[in-house]
Amino acid sequence: MSDSTLPVSEPEVGLSQLQRVVSTFMAPGKLFADFKRSTSWWLPFVIMVVFSYLFVFAIQSKVGWDQVTENMIQQSPKMSAQFEKLPADQLATQKKIITASTQYGMYLTPVIVLIYAVVIAAVLLFTINFGFGGKAGFGAVLAVVMYGSLPTILQSLVGSLGLFAGLGETFNIQNPTGTNVAYYLSSSDTAPALYKLAQAIDPITIWSMVVVSIGLGAVAGLKNKSGYTAVFGWWALITLIKVGWAAAFGS
Repeated sequence: MSDSTLPVSEPEVGLSQLQRVVSTFMAPGKLFADFKRSTSWWLPFVIMVVFSYLFVFAIQSKVGWDQVTENMIQQSPKMSAQFEKLPADQLATQKKIITASTQYGMYLTPVIVLIYAVVIAAVLLFTINFGFGGKAGFGAVLAVVMYGSLPTILQSLVGSLGLFAGLGETFNIQNPTGTNVAYYLSSSDTAPALYKLAQAIDPITIWSMVVVSIGLGAVAGLKNKSGYTAVFGWWALITLIKVGWAAAFGS
């Protein structure tokens, strides 16, 4: 009887959770290749929530929620004109409502981030599978969106640093960080349509979309071109709708 042994397969070793995060910024192709092993997305979600709460802390400590509301009214000619017509008691009530909704909306960041990611993943899944013949699964696309959104933590970081540096007097909750062109324009003196267009020109947002595009093509078994077309096609459509709405209604 011969003494034979079966070959023992080596366990598949992939990227660690931290290596995946680093690869998002340095080598997204390497990250998405690792999705064949696992589509876990808990760490990028946690990181985004932590940076978001850092920004919330900066707003609360350096601006204050009442001042956020005052800035919002002053920076919107349409809202300011409407509020000037209100009696004092109604004005105070409306300000309290806006302040509370803004404050608690920011506190609900984890829920909002998760809902946003799920909705975007569902839209991209439908687009890449039915529009381009891809074979992606929802879990994989959701992981792509989570990891692809990681560059946006830089927006929270820039916003927080700006507030701690003393830029709270001009803080605009609707465009809080200086990573897009519109931030450097006056929201009250710039045509609303132009302001919305300038707000869409954000290098960090575009960087994030590039990462998502690469990942979407990878998990769908398609070329990067399909991912880019799906992601940037939706971005262009949404931007066009925002610009058109601003041109028509001034907001």
